[in-house]
Amino acid sequence: MSEMTHRRLGASGLVVSTIGLGCNNFGRKLDLDGTQEVVDAALDAGITLFDTADIYGTPHGASEELLGQALKGRRDQVVLATKFGMDMGGMNGADRGARGARSYIVRAVEASLRRLETDYIDLYQMHQPDEATPIDETLAALDDLVRAGKVRYLGNSNFAGWQIADADWTARADGRTPFVSAQNQYSLLNRQVEDEVAPACERFGLGLLPFFPLDSGLLSGKYRRGQKPAAGTRLATERHQRWWDGADWDRIEALTEFGRERGHSLLDVAIAGLAAQPAVSSVIAGATSASQVQQNAAAGAWQLTADDLAELSRVLDA
Repeated sequence: MSEMTHRRLGASGLVVSTIGLGCNNFGRKLDLDGTQEVVDAALDAGITLFDTADIYGTPHGASEELLGQALKGRRDQVVLATKFGMDMGGMNGADRGARGARSYIVRAVEASLRRLETDYIDLYQMHQPDEATPIDETLAALDDLVRAGKVRYLGNSNFAGWQIADADWTARADGRTPFVSAQNQYSLLNRQVEDEVAPACERFGLGLLPFFPLDSGLLSGKYRRGQKPAAGTRLATERHQRWWDGADWDRIEALTEFGRERGHSLLDVAIAGLAAQPAVSSVIAGATSASQVQQNAAAGAWQLTADDLAELSRVLDA
């Protein structure tokens, strides 16, 4: 396997692996042993960015707890990223859903630090916008966490382009710590972020962190037009049937052929194609096994040439 490459996160000094590990399966599909296997495989593959959230796992918080246990003795080897700001249930009774409020953020970060068994979080991300709370209040509270050493860098998730611009202007005008990353859904089948979010990231120096790069498995190479999803796969479940029904098979097959002509799988195209986009710092890919981690890491090692990128753009825009 080729050695993992690393990049700066946007215009910041934080260095992250080109492929990151999404930890949303911890505490849901994976118990401690499964989590340990995936974490060990990620570290062996050179992955340093581990991305979780307080809401991940069943019950909420389980992902952070398992990740904290799996990283014992190796905390300094990773960039630990987590998120706050989605409904945790009983935790937010006092703030009535204002999850960008100072009172909520102070409690949320302490709970995440406890579950992760760490003194600091490398990248603390606001999981979704809170339209009920002024962004300057949120940024002021987050800036205090940075100054206190509990958080090193700040990021956002699921923000629109204008919200990224507004937050950056507000932070710099007030002398606050700005966001250095934006985590949004992005795949070669779902390119909506290219309209406004990616340009905003480039303009304001944020590193884009795509999640769902395989588009719920449609770009994994497991599925074929007209063939019913195999039992046990994600798209075989009733919950995910709509993704199968709405799949753009023409584009999936064109991307498959693009990879085949270059000796690469569809999964390679999906991950390396995103990693090659100018705004992207790291591609967040989930995994439930060591083999999946290895495949994701290997995909990120493929560096497309200028000719490859021109042809990929043609395929995507056809």
